[in-house]
Amino acid sequence: MGLKGLILAGGIGSRLRPITFSTPKHLIPLLGKAMIEYPLEQLIEAGIRNIGIVVGYLGNMIIDYLGNGSRYEASFTYIRQEERLGIAHAIYLSISCGYIDGPFIVYLGDNVLAKGITKYVSEFIQRDYDVYILLSRVKDPRHFGVAVIKDGKIVKLVEKPREPISDLAVVGLYMFRDPELVEKAFKTLKPSWRGEYEITELIQWFIDNGYSVGFEEVKGWWKDIGTPESLLEAIYFLLDNVETNVNRGEVRGRIVGRVIVDDGAVVEGDVYGPTYIGKNAYVG
Repeated sequence: MGLKGLILAGGIGSRLRPITFSTPKHLIPLLGKAMIEYPLEQLIEAGIRNIGIVVGYLGNMIIDYLGNGSRYEASFTYIRQEERLGIAHAIYLSISCGYIDGPFIVYLGDNVLAKGITKYVSEFIQRDYDVYILLSRVKDPRHFGVAVIKDGKIVKLVEKPREPISDLAVVGLYMFRDPELVEKAFKTLKPSWRGEYEITELIQWFIDNGYSVGFEEVKGWWKDIGTPESLLEAIYFLLDNVETNVNRGEVRGRIVGRVIVDDGAVVEGDVYGPTYIGKNAYVG
């Protein structure tokens, strides 16, 4: 059985309202691509072409947009999470419905890692970890699940701690070797104070029961896009890495810096980068 991917895209994006009243968060465009396409393309780039997508709120819009995966040269399977009961529950659904039947990688559909995930997938495949996660240092750990490290090992994971016990946030990418163990771990969980089955508690079960839980600290930037501020930050970060491409559009003036002009766009005048001009836009 090959490695499968699982992208979670069932959230309602309440902190991004009013945009998310009519559009699922995961279809919000970032430089001309839907947010969910960044984790999708990174999974495919890492050689994972069999991908499950967990949908819920406005899920049909995501299904209509992405299709069966053929235009990405991949195969997509959709799993519906009717109740928003958390990340661990979405993973359990994907196992219990029969989609996940071997080693798998979970990528949150609103997360973006600057340098992709190929390196981390290779590490997981080559090492004998039962669970493999990524960590990133953050200024305010109260908004994330965080990891406490002791003697080079993870000893504790805490979801959104009220006290800053660690500044190492758990990135929205999780790798598991054995779905039967994940199912066993899930059945020991109870909903948290948020009414959700927490991914941190699922992984904590593996730690407490002596399984091998590996980790690596991400050195490049990582964004968990849940607020208007983090959405803008993600766009700034992405713009910092663009390469100039105006072949698809037209600029009737000078181009200074890194500029993307998308299909059918026309700019009357000079463009100063870093800048992205969207499809069919006209700037007079």
